[in-house]
Amino acid sequence: MPSILIIDDNASVGTALEVLFSLHDIEAVHALSPEAGLALLAEQPIDLVIQDMNFTEDTTSGEEGEALFQQIRARHPDLPVILLTAWTHLSSAVDLVKAGAADYLAKPWDDRKLLTTVNNLLELSETRRELDRRRDREQRDRTALEARYDLRGAVVADPASERVVNLACQVARSELPVLITGPNGAGKEKIAEIIQANSLVARGAFVALNCGAIPAELIEAELFGSEAGAYTGANKAREGKFEAADGGTLFLDEIGNLSLGGQMKLLRVLETGRFERLGSNRERQVKVRVISATNADLPAMIRDGLFREDLYYRLNTVELALPPLAERPGDILPLAERFLGDGKPLSNAAATALQRHSWPGNVRELRNVIQRAGLLAQGARIEASDLNLPRAATPRVATPGVDPDRSRIESALSHSHGIIAQAAAELGLSRQALYRRMDRYGIPRE
Repeated sequence: MPSILIIDDNASVGTALEVLFSLHDIEAVHALSPEAGLALLAEQPIDLVIQDMNFTEDTTSGEEGEALFQQIRARHPDLPVILLTAWTHLSSAVDLVKAGAADYLAKPWDDRKLLTTVNNLLELSETRRELDRRRDREQRDRTALEARYDLRGAVVADPASERVVNLACQVARSELPVLITGPNGAGKEKIAEIIQANSLVARGAFVALNCGAIPAELIEAELFGSEAGAYTGANKAREGKFEAADGGTLFLDEIGNLSLGGQMKLLRVLETGRFERLGSNRERQVKVRVISATNADLPAMIRDGLFREDLYYRLNTVELALPPLAERPGDILPLAERFLGDGKPLSNAAATALQRHSWPGNVRELRNVIQRAGLLAQGARIEASDLNLPRAATPRVATPGVDPDRSRIESALSHSHGIIAQAAAELGLSRQALYRRMDRYGIPRE
């Protein structure tokens, strides 16, 4: 049951409010002075405070109420406070609302309006507390993850990236091939490094090949090696990536760029560990853990005849889908601070600009933006103008009469960090209406 503290020197006010709240399953306690109210706050959990603005007879300045509010705010910064005031002191109450008070109501108050305000604030407070509890759990989980596994210095601050890294660590000690999917610049190679670092072949070589950076006619030579004279310009024999990675891990980025002929040979190596260099009939044997990555839609490429279905299922024994940076907002500022190192800190405006940007280039774009800003910033801190980011797009306003779909609801909940009141406002719904739609779509009330 939620608990409210009423601080008012008028006993009849306290009694009236206690009766009103008890009829609506809200516990209320009454203190007749600021000192008694502060003592109660120190002794027991309180969810909301309703305070008067004057406590001494014939005093109407509101200074006592302002002093009490400042003391409550200093000791309990997240505790919502409603001010009870006379219209003659409305300006003082407005100033305190600007300073952080939740609301103000005139005496005599309207019971219905007061109950609506109280219920809204209690719900918002519970949502914030649950959010804090969830963040604490996530922090404990991240700390345990970092203590148990070698994360290769990866920034894992968002639940979305934590899930991917946690799964990567779980599958690392198996010998199964892993396919990492996600957009360019999202950090797929870092996930591959984490798998290697926690695998049974952690002491072996980690060899990476970007299949999209090599001409199609040379990829097979890069993978399997070649003998002298195997192709124009091949003046001497050279080993391929599979031989270099023997006893370790081979990371094949942009695997969708591999030719069909190369795909067939890769499938054979995955199944038998055997291959021949280009221009050679001698079979070679290797033992390599293969991790591949792509930003391409491989199922669509299979339908178009551009990628072998049997190879896809061989590579895709375990799939790790790394979301774009825009879907991992908790990673943005920690990554920016990592890229800054010991350089100039970010101003609050710059931090806000980073969080509002959509990051189409993902982590790679963020790194470039931060490095450029750190180099060009003239002041002691990096300001928003130093980032040279495009203006944030105007937030989409809910269209009256158009029911939001599941994706819009989930997006609003993500933007508001799970705070129902904020998400409902963004969608143009009441909290109850939002809850009904969440239940309809099976979205959990976390």
